[in-house]
Amino acid sequence: MDSQTPGYDQLGTPWLPVPHVLMLPFVTHDALWRNGLAGAIPSGICFVMAGVFLFLAARRVFGGDAPAFAAAAAFALNPNVLYLGSIPMSEPAFWAAWMALLYATVRYRDTSGWGAVVGAGVAASMAALSRYEGWFLIPFVAIYFARRKFSAGVVFGVLASLGPLYWLGHNWWLQGDALYFLRGPGSAFATQGDAPYPGKGDWWAALFYFRQAAELGAGPVLALAGLAGVVAALARRVFWPLLLLALPSVFYVWSMHSSRTPIFIPTLWPHSYYNSRYGLVAMPMLAFAVAALVAVAPRGLRAWCAAALALACAAPWLLQPQPKNWVTWQESLVNSEARRGWTHQAAEFMASHYVHGSGIITTSGDITGIYREAGIPLRETLTGDNGLPWLAAVKRPDLFLWQEWAVAMAGDDVENSIQTASRYGIRYRLEKTVLVKGAPAIEIYRRTGGNHGTS
Repeated sequence: MDSQTPGYDQLGTPWLPVPHVLMLPFVTHDALWRNGLAGAIPSGICFVMAGVFLFLAARRVFGGDAPAFAAAAAFALNPNVLYLGSIPMSEPAFWAAWMALLYATVRYRDTSGWGAVVGAGVAASMAALSRYEGWFLIPFVAIYFARRKFSAGVVFGVLASLGPLYWLGHNWWLQGDALYFLRGPGSAFATQGDAPYPGKGDWWAALFYFRQAAELGAGPVLALAGLAGVVAALARRVFWPLLLLALPSVFYVWSMHSSRTPIFIPTLWPHSYYNSRYGLVAMPMLAFAVAALVAVAPRGLRAWCAAALALACAAPWLLQPQPKNWVTWQESLVNSEARRGWTHQAAEFMASHYVHGSGIITTSGDITGIYREAGIPLRETLTGDNGLPWLAAVKRPDLFLWQEWAVAMAGDDVENSIQTASRYGIRYRLEKTVLVKGAPAIEIYRRTGGNHGTS
């Protein structure tokens, strides 16, 4: 892999591993990593899988292709879903596993087969290793199986729990704390801290903000049609699929209330963008419920009804096709404006000054975009992700700091390490400062003298 210290610990701890593992076959090709396709390809595949499993589940529950088409179309034609399905985020992998779990459970209702139990267990485990709301699903699905056959609930529970148990062991192995993902520096608790936000400790505010985010993501027609479809589905005694599809929404309302997970959307105070995509977990339930509206129509009209509903749900986006109306796209655009600015300026400088093999001490995270755009392999950078070599260079620069370049974000560990190095006579000169409104300064240093330690 493209690192000075490639290996298992590069998976990290706060972010669940399935989306990253899916990218591995693609990021090994440098061109795909640089143009973003390495992340887009697996997301696109997962998006298609999610749509297929949603179609199959709706067809099995509502007994026909027309209702299933309406559900899949309502989900897949939404621009917010399409956008997330085209970028390297964890949502597409979760959608694929979640919809596979939905299909396996409704298949078990009809067949009582062990294949459906095992498939559900594997899907639940993958969902739990894609996003944390997947953990929330497991006990409910286990009860669903156990009510029909106790042994099926046990088998499902064992298989599904392998994902969370693995992640607890992974965190313990790397950090000595099984709950490091929950309380470590990259966790929501550390990121949000004690800062107040709407919904914190307030159930009604949490529900209101989530509902508004869901409506903004789904669009007005799908939001109304989905709610009407829920009523139609309940009238047909379709209970379990709706419950399974509603659970992640319950999880996010709970997280807003109790787990320092805010959602900000432009239509509500503080009129900004943050985690608006969380509202999209309501999309599969709304889309599935649209299938119920088709199912209650006269059989000869169902195909026409499905086409009309699919078109109606897409109509708001077709009538106003501007990207500014797509909340997930707009959030990405607004929140990345400053980052894109300093990334481009720093990458332009490094591309014209950096000499292959001279080395860079830097940090990971957003700053990595500089090297992607500049065409500098990550194996030529030394970051905190490199473990002991990084600690050695920071703590004993007189022995281990040899990199010619240092790229720091003002006040970070790299800037501090340069100050420490100066006490050993190792001198770095500030070559460029990148200043962009709303972002910390990016400082690029070049070594000018002192002991070169050891490489």
